[in-house]
Amino acid sequence: MKVPGLVSILNLTLLMALAPPTLCAQPAPKPNIIVVLSDDMGYSDLGCYGGEIATPNLDRLAANGLRYTRFYNTGRCCPTRASLLTGLYAHQAGIGEMTGDGGQRGYRGDLSRNAVTIAEALKPAGYRTYMTGKWHVTAQLRPDGDKKNWPLQRGFDRFYGTIIGAGSFFDPWTLTRGNEALTPVNDKEYQPEQYYYTHAISDYASRYIREHAANHADQPFFLYVAYTAAHWPMHALDQDIAKYKGRYDAGYEAIREARYKKMKELGVIGDWELSPGATKWKSVDESAKAWELRCMEVYAAMVDSMDQGIGRIVDSLKATGQFENTLILYMQDNGGCAEANGRKAPKRPLPDDIVPMGKDELQTKMVPDRSREGRPVRTGPGEMPGPADTYIAYGRDWANVSNTPFREYKSSNHEGGISTPLIAHWPKGIAARNQLRQEPGHLIDIMATCVELSGAKYPARFADHEILPLEGRSLAGGFAADRKEERALLFEHYGRAAIRKGPWKLVRAGETQPWELYAIEEDRGESTNLSQKNPEKARELRELWEKEAERTYIYPKPGSKKKR
Repeated sequence: MKVPGLVSILNLTLLMALAPPTLCAQPAPKPNIIVVLSDDMGYSDLGCYGGEIATPNLDRLAANGLRYTRFYNTGRCCPTRASLLTGLYAHQAGIGEMTGDGGQRGYRGDLSRNAVTIAEALKPAGYRTYMTGKWHVTAQLRPDGDKKNWPLQRGFDRFYGTIIGAGSFFDPWTLTRGNEALTPVNDKEYQPEQYYYTHAISDYASRYIREHAANHADQPFFLYVAYTAAHWPMHALDQDIAKYKGRYDAGYEAIREARYKKMKELGVIGDWELSPGATKWKSVDESAKAWELRCMEVYAAMVDSMDQGIGRIVDSLKATGQFENTLILYMQDNGGCAEANGRKAPKRPLPDDIVPMGKDELQTKMVPDRSREGRPVRTGPGEMPGPADTYIAYGRDWANVSNTPFREYKSSNHEGGISTPLIAHWPKGIAARNQLRQEPGHLIDIMATCVELSGAKYPARFADHEILPLEGRSLAGGFAADRKEERALLFEHYGRAAIRKGPWKLVRAGETQPWELYAIEEDRGESTNLSQKNPEKARELRELWEKEAERTYIYPKPGSKKKR
């Protein structure tokens, strides 16, 4: 007996079975992208890059993704953020130095309108855009002033954080939600038992993830999480500091040697010479050792707290079913910081007439006179850092440990200033697990990566402004395997300069200092200057640097009569 339509149904079923998969496949959903940036940390601070600080959440992301071993930032807070956000070199983005106006195109101290941010580039591709943390790419800080270069005006849908670069972790300067100035005690949306800025950055990021899933599940998102940890002042919570009591009692050299050994075992450095240490631990006065140890214990606690927050962000992704298709990129804005803020004895005695701050009274100082509770802020040797009424940096010697095995510090273009970890984790898009990537890369590559993966079109014109072409290239092509890289990477900050191309690096410590040449693949400790032995290569790279400096607005410098 013939059943009507049965033959047709069988034929249709057979055709569907035999059809190529592409006929039935749906386009892969666009990934969510989270960029995490930490502040004033060294290359060796994370556990997965050789450190002893507990960073289990970042270590887990690395173990299930990629670690880049030759990735670079710009060596300083403001230019790194400008470069990261725009995919341009910092001078092209208008912030070649800090946020003061130097009068020349590369030094206006305000994010250029001839650049687009990642948020501005991704929104036309259907992305919702969020940011928590440190902005630091505009000179205009006043809540009643022109906000044209604040996050909401540069492409972000939601923002919680600070506009300036540093301040108390218990009472941040320029604390802002959206475009509204806040204090930790008058924020009606966020009242934890103990306010701590690192936790607030993480908690708001987690909130944005969960609320995105609830309200905008049909759209992908871009989230920029810019921590101020572990920038001075050394502020941390008691329970986190307690974890590190006694951890650093062996002193600078012992911790540095232990990191160096572990880094080689992990493969995140080659067999390079360990750069010279700073101060020898045995030369530190016995009366000062407890203070020095406390500085590093608090620093470690700050990094630990940040890692805890990254864990909560991951938990929010998992709880909302967004983890598998989210690319997480973690990096640092510069190397460990040798600045001595708060490490010298104060010139005047502490005042005794300080009163508590009002609920709505905004914090208006990077270095406050008083804590919100009304205690005078203490600085200088012997004042144990950690609480809100202290303001102290951890100093050059611990920064030297953070930057193991490299030379120099934050703001330098030697490897200790510009080297950063880069962790890339994306279960749905990166098949490799616990692999290293050796190809050199730079912050300029983050925008290019986001544009490629989002399907966005990088604009030639935006908001009636001509937009400079992208400088970076997408990292996505190297997710599966290392790529060979011969392009030049450029660096300059306050006359300190460098260029890396292929196996060579040319670097100088200042405009009046001689250029140094290193075989950088073999000698990232920068121990053997080859400029005298190979003057032709030094000259070739110097000429290339000068040419690129003209092209990327390093020239003209502030104070130059030449205008552009």
